[in-house]
Amino acid sequence: MAARPRVGVTGNGRRWAPSWWCAALALRLAGAVPERISVRHPPSGRPLDALVIGGGNDISPEHYAGDLEARVRADPARDQLEIGWIHWALKRRVPLLGICRGAQLINVVLGGDLHQDIRSLRRRTYNRPGLLPTKQVTLAPDSVLAQVCGKRRLRVNSLHHQAIRHTGRQLRVVGHDLDRLVQAVEHDGDSPVIGVQWHPEYLLYLPSQLALFRWLVRQGT
Repeated sequence: MAARPRVGVTGNGRRWAPSWWCAALALRLAGAVPERISVRHPPSGRPLDALVIGGGNDISPEHYAGDLEARVRADPARDQLEIGWIHWALKRRVPLLGICRGAQLINVVLGGDLHQDIRSLRRRTYNRPGLLPTKQVTLAPDSVLAQVCGKRRLRVNSLHHQAIRHTGRQLRVVGHDLDRLVQAVEHDGDSPVIGVQWHPEYLLYLPSQLALFRWLVRQGT
């Protein structure tokens, strides 16, 4: 029997980390072995076939020429850890899924920048965060993401107050919400990179969301 793909999952180092447990379950359902990576969880050294950059704290604004005076919930040590892993994955063409903060950080690593606070930009979408799929997202019909999810219109959750503003090198915007804020990006070449602004690990009961993890695992085999 062939060994199951091993997928690294970055995130915060707290003992109680629901996003890690949910992402780990989604990856196991998709046929992979998840490995937690954080400032308190060093990598095992075993080869990784794919990588998830998870959600969480704001990205420190110095990484994208943002407003250094703005109030942020930053984690500099985590920034450095995940920036290193993103470079590692991009250099080796390791399949990469960015979730919320993870999508933003992939964009920043590739030279893009962020809206530091989108709350004043909201007109047609609730600012109130929530785990339930209440926000509408429209995907580009020719995108890999639309093919993976099996539909062009999604209901997703929303836990963010920052978002991608200008995309980085070789990233294409493939998803918007009703306020035309970026909700999904993917590589515009043939590298297996997808970033989503929502949290599919909390929506794994929806086939379109579990499909993201299945895609990542397939790409890593």
